[in-house]
Amino acid sequence: MHNVLKFKWLIAISLIVLTVVLFLLAPNLTKQAEEAGSFQLSDEASSQIASSILTEADASDQTISLVIPLESEMTEPMRETLEQMVTDIEALGSPVTSVLNPVESEELEDQLISEDRQTVLMPITVDGTNEEVNAVADTIRETIIPEDLTAYVTGEAIISNDVNVSSQEGLKRTEIITVVLIFGLLLAVFRSIVTPFVPLVAVGISYLLSQSIVAFFIDWFGFPVSNYTQIFLVAILFGIGTDYCILLLSRYKEELSAGHGVEQSIINTYKTAGRTLLISGVAVFVGFFAIGFAEFPIFKSAVAVAVGIFVLLLVLYTIVPFFMSLLKEKLFWPAKKSASHKDSKLWVTMSKLSINRPLLSMLVVALITVPLLFTYDNSLSFNTVDEIGSEYESVKGLRAIEEGFGQGDSLPVQVIVKSDESLTGRSTVPYFESLSAEIEKIDGVETVRSITRPAGDIIEELYVDEQLGLLADGLGEARDGIGEVQAGLTEVQANLTAISEQAGNSAGLTEAAAGLGQINQQLGQVSQGLQQTGNIPQTVGALTQISGGLSEIQQGLAGAAEQTAELSAGLTQLADGVGASNEGLAEIETGLTEAVNMMGEMSDSRAVRDTGLFIPEGTLESDDFEQVLDRYSFADGTGMVMEVILSEDPYSHEAIEITTEIKETVERTVAGTPLEGTEIAFSGISSINSDLQEVSSSDFTNTVIIMLISLFVVLAILFRSLIMPLYMIGSLLLTYYTSISIAELIFVNGLGFDGISWAVPFFGFVMLVALGVDYSIFLLDRFREESFNGVTVRDAMRTSMAKMGTVIITAAIILAGTFGAMMPSGVLSLVQIATIVITGLLLYGLIVLPLLIPAISVSFDRGVWWPFGKKK
Repeated sequence: MHNVLKFKWLIAISLIVLTVVLFLLAPNLTKQAEEAGSFQLSDEASSQIASSILTEADASDQTISLVIPLESEMTEPMRETLEQMVTDIEALGSPVTSVLNPVESEELEDQLISEDRQTVLMPITVDGTNEEVNAVADTIRETIIPEDLTAYVTGEAIISNDVNVSSQEGLKRTEIITVVLIFGLLLAVFRSIVTPFVPLVAVGISYLLSQSIVAFFIDWFGFPVSNYTQIFLVAILFGIGTDYCILLLSRYKEELSAGHGVEQSIINTYKTAGRTLLISGVAVFVGFFAIGFAEFPIFKSAVAVAVGIFVLLLVLYTIVPFFMSLLKEKLFWPAKKSASHKDSKLWVTMSKLSINRPLLSMLVVALITVPLLFTYDNSLSFNTVDEIGSEYESVKGLRAIEEGFGQGDSLPVQVIVKSDESLTGRSTVPYFESLSAEIEKIDGVETVRSITRPAGDIIEELYVDEQLGLLADGLGEARDGIGEVQAGLTEVQANLTAISEQAGNSAGLTEAAAGLGQINQQLGQVSQGLQQTGNIPQTVGALTQISGGLSEIQQGLAGAAEQTAELSAGLTQLADGVGASNEGLAEIETGLTEAVNMMGEMSDSRAVRDTGLFIPEGTLESDDFEQVLDRYSFADGTGMVMEVILSEDPYSHEAIEITTEIKETVERTVAGTPLEGTEIAFSGISSINSDLQEVSSSDFTNTVIIMLISLFVVLAILFRSLIMPLYMIGSLLLTYYTSISIAELIFVNGLGFDGISWAVPFFGFVMLVALGVDYSIFLLDRFREESFNGVTVRDAMRTSMAKMGTVIITAAIILAGTFGAMMPSGVLSLVQIATIVITGLLLYGLIVLPLLIPAISVSFDRGVWWPFGKKK
């Protein structure tokens, strides 16, 4: 500290210049957080695999929806307006790739106009980044939507952007409120106009410098970043930095009051309070540094606070001594005394219970905290929409879709299937129908849209039982056709017999008439056999022979007509009749031949046996099916998309459970089918939330364990005890779970949210434990100092509580106040984190720390230093 005071001007100027230069040169941290995105799942997550598949296949188009609520029935002017809007949006060109016109056809009207005819949906496909999608949305709002028309633009990219905008606006409000709040609290604590500026300047330099360093780290080393990074830097650095300044300034004031000179007072301050600050800072640094071992980038992004703590300690050991030395006693002008130096009457009173009757004190803490613990259900919410509230246009659009079309229709789950070979063949497509049918059986699945169900309804004609029914109808028609041919040939035979008699019983005509009779008899036998046995191949063979006989008779009649001039007209007519009958039989034969071939294919088809579906030849190549293929296949048919519409809110916990069941069903259904070797992934907000739940849950547990072990080791080394760290950490765990129980009662039971936002438990835990450990260090380090004077453990603790109570309560109130500045941010997760931290800090500073920590400490007596023993 002597060298710091000796070179104080050089150090101060250098640090300020460095801060300004880095601030001007550093990348924009806000922009970096926006580019990083809201979820940042690993590449192994199913939703990210799906995104990669679509991106690589150049099929990662995003769909945004223009939602138009109607005040009355659809009118002709409204139809014209919608058609004009479609034309105008198409005219925008790239990155817009297509727009569905909701009034183009009856089929589209059924899909895009709600059943109550009160909501119109206009899906717009955009091939671009989230930034480009939002630029398109802005253009539509500004230039396409008529001024007199109410319409909303919504979609995943739009909602995500609104979350980012809300977070940044909340950060600005938080920064302003934090500075004003801290200044006011410091003014009240020190009753000085000058004193509050020292912490604000020191913390301000720390914040600007650490923000710049973090931004460079992100640019150079891919340092983790999220929307939480900046706001946590503000809250923690201003809160904990002010706490540390209060600790230093209070001790400095105490040293000056004891009659020491300015330089000696500074040195003494840093020997005592400076050591406490260093221990606290190292503990907090280690706590946040341990977060770096998390796998989830959003959780990992809080490691930036460790950088801030390091910079803060550097500033507190340089800039604060500079102001102490420069301003001397005037640092506290115009006040001569500071309220922070009085013994804490509240803690002195509480010490009578915790020190004199430790078991009763522990019981009091248990009665306050334990009942709340039993109310905790660990209800989590993954609803991003709740983060920003209902005033945003994207949320209004989403709610309009839910009301008009159902909750799940707004954001379906997509099943993405990718193979190296074509998936649009006749032998493969039936398995997608089988998969669709299995998925639709799941509770909570409204409908499935796929290549075999383009509108969500089953195409009955693809099922074999339906086709066999049609085949049976065809056989009936064939029998009827044979009967008609028989009737015609009977008539020809009768006429031929009559002509034969006129011609004097011509031997040729008589034979022809007899031949027709035999053929007729054969046709009767064929018809009867077809009816009784259904043997189509045998029928086809018989018809071929009969057709040959009829051809001979037709030729014979035609020859006789040429030889007999008198009867030529009649014989020609009879020959034509026989020819017509032959043609009829040929048509019947062709139809039956096609049926034979179709039945042969069915018999040989594995897909028919596995799925009960048969795709007739030419079906997939038809013009009607072309649009279906365009919509549900990609990458030249080697990729396939299926849309699963849920009956639940896509953001709900129920939707996550349904999505998990969909994944299990798909895995089970494709086993042993041609789809088994394909790459299958799932996208959509419900799939993303499913991945978030899985990753955040496992990462929370792992990171918390690493963090607690790290804290334990650091505290054990600094306090030379294995007992103290145990109950210090235990008291913080008790405080955290009590606080999150209170938060759950407020937001879930009270305000009706689905649960606590998924990221809140992790960040709430990290903030409360890493910051709360400071206050136990403040108390127990003073306890260590007092115990060197040879007094008993009880007396050392009693003095420590009296001296540190006001400092700790003041620090807790200030830190709680900085987190309270998050409340007006409007971002639900930040409000919930603030609630947990504020509740926890006040609970810890007013109940747990003064009642539980002293009670446990005096209960161990000298054993509190086990196994190392107390050393000065």
